[in-house]
Amino acid sequence: MTSSQRTPLGRGHGAVPDGLPVFDDESPAVANLDPDLLDALRRAAADAAADGVAFVVNGGWRSWAYQEQLRRQGIAKHGSEAAAARWVTTADKSAHVRGQAVDIGPPAARKWLAEHGARYGLCQIYRNEPWHYELRPEAVECGCPPMYADPSQDPRMR
Repeated sequence: MTSSQRTPLGRGHGAVPDGLPVFDDESPAVANLDPDLLDALRRAAADAAADGVAFVVNGGWRSWAYQEQLRRQGIAKHGSEAAAARWVTTADKSAHVRGQAVDIGPPAARKWLAEHGARYGLCQIYRNEPWHYELRPEAVECGCPPMYADPSQDPRMR
């Protein structure tokens, strides 16, 4: 058993124990997001704030090791790799590891993004994960693409 299996990996690996503001430039979970995603997220957050809605980043960039730790925890929780794949993927497939996904809270922020996110190119990708957003620049003109039921249905995860 490796130390990462025994000891939870921390903020340096992208863990976000208490949520972070989208304007946090110190925490790797936010600072290591793809610059275009981060820019869209920050523009949306500023506009949402004008509507009285605050965004919190509950997950963003993750290290390879942290994503694998989350996957192992998902397998333990859900009982099998196939069941866990509905919620967490391998590090080599994860948009979080590439800095191309962000998990947003609280519910009011997710509701705001569901209504307004496309104008920033921010789209919910999975029906079962209302917190998970990725950048789809074409959404600004065409709207967000249809959602997958869960990550196991996403062809990028195969």
